[in-house]
Amino acid sequence: MRLISLNVGMPRDVLWQGKMVTTGIFKDPVSHPVVLRSLNFDGDAQADLTVHGGPDKAVYAYSSEHYDGWQSQLGRGLPPGAFGENLTTEGMTENLIHIGDEFRVGAARLVVTQPRLPCYKLGLRFENTGMIKTFLKAGKPGIYFAVQEEGFVHPGEAIEPLAQDENRITVSEMFHLILDRRPDPAAIRRLLQVNALAAAWRQKLEALLKT
Repeated sequence: MRLISLNVGMPRDVLWQGKMVTTGIFKDPVSHPVVLRSLNFDGDAQADLTVHGGPDKAVYAYSSEHYDGWQSQLGRGLPPGAFGENLTTEGMTENLIHIGDEFRVGAARLVVTQPRLPCYKLGLRFENTGMIKTFLKAGKPGIYFAVQEEGFVHPGEAIEPLAQDENRITVSEMFHLILDRRPDPAAIRRLLQVNALAAAWRQKLEALLKT
């Protein structure tokens, strides 16, 4: 596993469908080491903290293995960070990584918390209002992490697996579960056993079991 590109960016104002929108989805690769703190990298931030960022979504990773397919489908070249990810990775596809798995990248320690569900700003990023539906249908959501230990991260370095969650629920499995209109209660209970599960999803899934 390897970090192909480290990408950061501060929120900016963008004209979208006749309105000015503030978004942090634009990320650019950097060639120098950057400190990862508990909520984000230095030089990086999210615009709408009601739905983005926070301890359970401090770092977003997207697999470089997905890029060729997207470039063919969209008919355009895509630079690292095109999906708003901080980490463009190699060897970390959603069907291989589990919720609760832990990794070291540089001096930082990360734990997987959830897949991504995109908001309308993904459409803004690609100038395509249908991009959210296309992204969800593709089933390649990327991976969110919480930061367990802060530290410098260097572009191009190895990503070291530290621990695999005993429940073995892949990011892909969680993604399909939360999109299912009638999810299996047994699958929900199994996911709730993962200590690192994002707090917002834990609350939603616990409430769903009570309905």
